[in-house]
Amino acid sequence: MAQSVRTETTKRRERPRAIRLTDRAASRLCEIMANSDKPVFGVRLGVKNGGCAGQSYTMEYAAEPGPLDEVIEEKGVRVLIEPKAVLFLLGTELDFVTDKLSSRFVFNNPNETDACGCGESVAITPATAE
Repeated sequence: MAQSVRTETTKRRERPRAIRLTDRAASRLCEIMANSDKPVFGVRLGVKNGGCAGQSYTMEYAAEPGPLDEVIEEKGVRVLIEPKAVLFLLGTELDFVTDKLSSRFVFNNPNETDACGCGESVAITPATAE
């Protein structure tokens, strides 16, 4: 008698996105990269130590992806995230806001626990599995 082979299907949990872009942020990033004087593969985001609150966000052009960069393509923009920053940025929304006297990128990060008064540095706790 033939044995029936039973295959178990496992539900794969969708991988959380490290970062989302608002339409304003995507539009501004496209504009900035189009006006670059060098070829640009994307924009690399990261987190570095320093500042009043302990950490600050970094943003720079990337000519090519690093070997361990997380690469996200959204709304016509390629965003690269440094490996050490992924857990700090998990769930973040990147926006671009314009006020009366300034315009800037804003990281709406659910992992932020504190920010300094000058707005240049933050305290971030790495995301954990929930």
